[in-house]
Amino acid sequence: MAKLLLTVPEAVNALSISRAQLYRLMDSGAIPYLHIGRSRRIPLSALETYIAELLAKEIAA
Repeated sequence: MAKLLLTVPEAVNALSISRAQLYRLMDSGAIPYLHIGRSRRIPLSALETYIAELLAKEIAA
């Protein structure tokens, strides 16, 4: 079964961006996340949605 929630390092690797960039995207609301205890978890679907939105913007440009 595929993971539904990713850790910050896993999301960073999946998107090939820096940790700081991921935190900026999360803090701006571009990538939603959950708190589980003191940890942040990013739904896989949130990354897929973010990528789809970026592609749509590129195509529209």
